[in-house]
Amino acid sequence: MANAIKTIGVLTSGGDAPGMNAAIRAVVRSGIAKGLNVKGIYKGYNGLINGEIEDLTARSVSDTISRGGTMLYTARCAEMRTPEGQAQAAKVCRENGIEGLVVIGGDGSFAGAQKLAALGVNTIGVPGTIDLDIACTEYTIGFDTAVNTAMEAIDKVRDTSTSHERCSIIEVMGRNAGYIALWCGIANGAEDILLPEKYDYDEQKLINNIINNRKRGKKHHIIINAEGIGHSTSMARRIEAATGIETRATILGHMQRGGSPTCKDRVYASMMGAYAVDLLADGKTKRVVGYKGGEFVDYDIDEALAMQKELPEYWLRVAKAMSV
Repeated sequence: MANAIKTIGVLTSGGDAPGMNAAIRAVVRSGIAKGLNVKGIYKGYNGLINGEIEDLTARSVSDTISRGGTMLYTARCAEMRTPEGQAQAAKVCRENGIEGLVVIGGDGSFAGAQKLAALGVNTIGVPGTIDLDIACTEYTIGFDTAVNTAMEAIDKVRDTSTSHERCSIIEVMGRNAGYIALWCGIANGAEDILLPEKYDYDEQKLINNIINNRKRGKKHHIIINAEGIGHSTSMARRIEAATGIETRATILGHMQRGGSPTCKDRVYASMMGAYAVDLLADGKTKRVVGYKGGEFVDYDIDEALAMQKELPEYWLRVAKAMSV
């Protein structure tokens, strides 16, 4: 099959997410199926700038689909935010014959892809982040695994919280987005959900809610606290002092990034990786792959980065009603 593009590269950037390996595998095998050479770029944009690149074969990605993390490793790259770093990255692409680049990551990673596209490198972004905070898509690689990991951990904390008749503050990841907290709050039946997008920092309301629930005979009180609010340990101390109820903070942390990806993350990541290769093979550039209304779609990177995402109001109303 004759292609305008002969060689593509793939990298993962920013925070790792379960399912990234499935996306890498799909890029490699879909690319090879189309007669393309595929190069793996290690350690994100840092590795691109430093030329940490090697050829990948179908065998290179064998037995990776069930593994968490990213086989290509990942890193933050301050240099990629500078014109000099961007120019160096584009130069390395040209020196290695990389005509098309698949970037798996979040908004920051897409900003780098946007700059490379302006420098003549055909780029396609694939949304890989546990935070679910990319506005152009209803699904991001890793969210499903992360939210299930958090849900299972919170179930366990609830058991011991009930045994000791405690209040438990459980902090989940999500950076400045509250999607993991909202989903877990609903799935775990939390009494309170603290979301960066909505929280008014009125702790007295929390305290009153805990006291009123205890008067009604509630044996525990679960508060899901989003990472963007944080300070769970000091919050627990203040609540215990105000209520007289033993209060403990549990910060789930990076366990939410790890673990074998769920079926959904494996399948959707595979579809997105293959879709990215299709776009490059069709001569497309400066696009972001998304999932909307049951279909895999793509957007211009400029358009995608300009979109704003808000928590769905109906979900918030349901979460509040369920917590009563």
